[in-house]
Amino acid sequence: MESKIKGKAWVFGDDVDTDVIIPGKYLRTTDMQVFADHAMEGIDPDFSKKVHKGDVVVGGSNFGCGSSREQAALALKYAGVSCVIAKFFGRIFFRNAINVGLPLMEADIECNEGDTVEVDLQEGLVTINGKVFKGNKLPDFLLEILTDGGLVEHRKAMQKKDQ
Repeated sequence: MESKIKGKAWVFGDDVDTDVIIPGKYLRTTDMQVFADHAMEGIDPDFSKKVHKGDVVVGGSNFGCGSSREQAALALKYAGVSCVIAKFFGRIFFRNAINVGLPLMEADIECNEGDTVEVDLQEGLVTINGKVFKGNKLPDFLLEILTDGGLVEHRKAMQKKDQ
C-alpha cells in the first residue's frame, strides 16, 4: 500500500450502509470478482462499470453502518477503490477495511464527484483542488497492517520476523 494515494472521487452521502455497498444476495459466494462487479449496486447500479483502479470513495457521516459484513470492504477493494474517506465510519466497517487492507481516512472534506483527490495517509491530509483538509491520521500500528496488505498478511510478516 502506498502512503500517498491519488484518484478520482466518487461521492456518496451519509449513512451508506453495508447492504448498499454489497447487497445481501451476493454474499453466498467467496468470489471477489462477484463482489467487485456488484460494489455499490444498492446506491449506484453502474458504479462497478464506471470506477477505475485507484479511484477514491468519499462518504459523509456513518459510512459503512449496518451489518458486520466484511464483504463490503472487500467489494470496494476489489472494484479498484484505493481509499475511502468519510466524516466518520461505522466502527465495524472501519475495522473490516483495515483487516482486508483497504485504506481509509476520517476527514470532513468538501468534494465533488470527479474531483481529483490526493490522500497522504502518513500525514493524515487530503488535498482536493489545491485545498488541504486535515484528517484523522491512523495510528502507526494500523498503517503497518495496511502496508502489509491487511491483517492476515501482517500476521504472516510478523511470524517471519519472529523466526
